Amino acid sequence: MGEPDPHAEPQAVLSPLTRTAIFLVVTIDPGGESVVRDLLPDLAGLRRAIGFPAPEGRLSCVAGIGSEAWDRLFAGPRPAELHPLKEVAGPVHRAPSTPGDLLFHIRAQRHDLCFALESQIMNRLSGAVTVRDEVYGFKYLDVRDLLGFVDGTENPEGSAAEEAVIVGDEDPDFAGGSYVIVQKYLHDLDAWNSMTVEAQERTIGRTKLGDIEMADDVKPPDSHVALTTIVDPDGTERQILRDNMPFGSVARGEFGTYFIGYARTPDVTERMLERMFLGDDEAAHDRILDVSTAQTGTLFFVPSADLLDDPPGPPGEPAAAAEGPPATTIEAPADGSLGIGGLKGSAE
Repeated sequence: MGEPDPHAEPQAVLSPLTRTAIFLVVTIDPGGESVVRDLLPDLAGLRRAIGFPAPEGRLSCVAGIGSEAWDRLFAGPRPAELHPLKEVAGPVHRAPSTPGDLLFHIRAQRHDLCFALESQIMNRLSGAVTVRDEVYGFKYLDVRDLLGFVDGTENPEGSAAEEAVIVGDEDPDFAGGSYVIVQKYLHDLDAWNSMTVEAQERTIGRTKLGDIEMADDVKPPDSHVALTTIVDPDGTERQILRDNMPFGSVARGEFGTYFIGYARTPDVTERMLERMFLGDDEAAHDRILDVSTAQTGTLFFVPSADLLDDPPGPPGEPAAAAEGPPATTIEAPADGSLGIGGLKGSAE
């Protein structure tokens, strides 16, 4: 696998975790494509305008584009591995594939900054899109999910994160981009809280208090950690970058985790989902699915910041002409001169 292109600036995929986030998924209404194309290059400016007065808020926005939307928005080639997310239906549990043309992953240390940017985005998209999902995520206690476990412990860091997440020269037209899969999970907290701490730890594959992964000879093969660890035949462990967040409503009794996983290739995350929902030779399915139900699932491509600022033209638009002034044809005068005083051409 080639190195990521150092000249293609990624979007803020590798930004540090924040205290709050908004996950916004929309579909493009018929005829709304031009409105979306006009917005995408302006996203960076909108983020700067809102985030500039509060740099400590670390406001960022990552935009992803779904498979069907890509061909409606742009002419020319498409990302090599962009496709609709495949539904994974096991004997007991199902990972659905749900509609989504655009993802806006908005993050900050302050919720008001996320809200302000989302408002500007939706004002621009008014009448052109339909909201499919809108989730307000928050940091919970000491970086734990609502199940009480630390989430994202195994995220790669530094150059390892870039290698795992950013597209390189294997797809040069889209170097600097990334793939992202999102899923909204709802938890049955009554069932979860009725379990002993030991049973919870065996479900996850880590200790609850200390967040230490169980030894291989102790960790159950149907634990979450065991089934989401992807190892290639040559022994290489494949990684993704998670920025999951808890969400919930006490009044509605709705509690969950919004899964968001960035990767250089969607194949890694899709293999994780297949193992979770279909199991393997040693496990029927991921034990966590007995208390956590997937409600949504969508795959997006995240263009580089450079490509987002200057996206391809719309479908059907002819390729852009080479830069520079148009060529001019000058006919020689009939008398054989060069047209400058009395100078004559060399043919004379």
